[in-house]
Amino acid sequence: MTTPLTNLQARDLDAVLHPYSPLHKLRSIGPTIMSHGKGVFIYDTQGNEYIEGMAGLWCTGLGFGDEEMIEAADAQMRSLPYYHQFGGRGTEPAIELAEKLKELAPVPISKVFYTSSGSEANDTQIKLVWYYNNAMGRPKKKKIISRIKAYHGVTLMAASLTGLPANHMDFDLPFDGILHTDCPHHYRFGTDGESEGEFVARLAKSLEAMIEREGGDTIAAMIAEPVMGAGGVIVPPSGYFEAIQPILKQHDILLIDDEVINGFGRTGAWWGAQSHGMKPDTISVAKQLTSAYAPLGAVMIPDFMMDALEAQSEKIGVFGHGYTYGGHPLGCALGVKALEIYERRDILGHVRSLIPQFEQRLAQLADHPLVGEVRSSGLMGGVELVADKATKRPFDPKQTVGMQTSIFAQNHGLITRAIGDTMALCPPMVIQEDELNALFDRLEQSLNDAEAWVEKENLRAA
Repeated sequence: MTTPLTNLQARDLDAVLHPYSPLHKLRSIGPTIMSHGKGVFIYDTQGNEYIEGMAGLWCTGLGFGDEEMIEAADAQMRSLPYYHQFGGRGTEPAIELAEKLKELAPVPISKVFYTSSGSEANDTQIKLVWYYNNAMGRPKKKKIISRIKAYHGVTLMAASLTGLPANHMDFDLPFDGILHTDCPHHYRFGTDGESEGEFVARLAKSLEAMIEREGGDTIAAMIAEPVMGAGGVIVPPSGYFEAIQPILKQHDILLIDDEVINGFGRTGAWWGAQSHGMKPDTISVAKQLTSAYAPLGAVMIPDFMMDALEAQSEKIGVFGHGYTYGGHPLGCALGVKALEIYERRDILGHVRSLIPQFEQRLAQLADHPLVGEVRSSGLMGGVELVADKATKRPFDPKQTVGMQTSIFAQNHGLITRAIGDTMALCPPMVIQEDELNALFDRLEQSLNDAEAWVEKENLRAA
């Protein structure tokens, strides 16, 4: 029996187009309308409480209702609610945040360019790389390498970089000149008997073969997340970046570090790059930069690229790129405050203190009959559901086992996200031990419900 829709749900369905949603099912399922949040908890308009197991969308690192963040937003709105960065104008929050990002950067950085989102940051990365190579007299060096299962956003170029079929199908993507090399997921793509070290060596050889086939003089950059977030929380094997970086360097191919999900403490270090042996040339940031209290993204640019941008500006007369809301003073003020809080409250230390508990509770799920693999980096984890543990055989995607498991989780008071049949976890970094245990208790209950449903519907039949 279908539950009647509330007035708000009906209004939502009549007015709002929901991203990343099964549009054909929403009217029967009914949208969940959230009303308020506090700490790691979020509440819907019908009074139900949930542990926010995804920090919103990998971003609300400080949880909901942080009073210091609210006060910083109020103060900035009262002094200067908006101004832009065009024509050499600026604001103090934008300056202060850029200075702090340069100080924290894992590699030397010259300048910070502001955007409104991670997608815009990654779009900008490609424009800057093209602009840079034109400035260097290399007009053919324009191809970009990404990876299968990568996620870099949904604007036209960012979606082209993304290596997920649903982001391409019937959107006429990806664009020409975007190459997708292997996904570094040993569990899913390693061959029988292949060690992780052998797997890494094979992926490095495959990348080298792609570069030789395409011509290194035609490839400008490779973009990579240290841990692949929306592709299924895919943690690279040890030594992966150390193996591919010399190949890129040999062909003068820049390495773009997409820290949009990984950055600002999520992996237990300031940067995912530091946790996974990555030494990038440029960096994209967003999400936890403001703990998602306001939209903000940025691109962190090295000296050699900045020199080329200045030279081209002199040649052309202007640097013709920018966003109306790039460097918005509200977002920058909240970025300054968030970074201050991360340091003053030792959020990184808190994350590190919780990692053993997080890993232990994840490991306990590995024996569940539905679970093929668990994986994690810091306070970011994935639980991959399979039809057959012995053979790693996945469920038919049409069965939407992951989506149904996320519905069971919501029924138990947990918000998680199904990425295909991988259940992703990324709680606010301020989560406490008892709350983390409650999160996993609720996830276990949802997995048990899903297992009972799979058996009842005979979904394991090959």
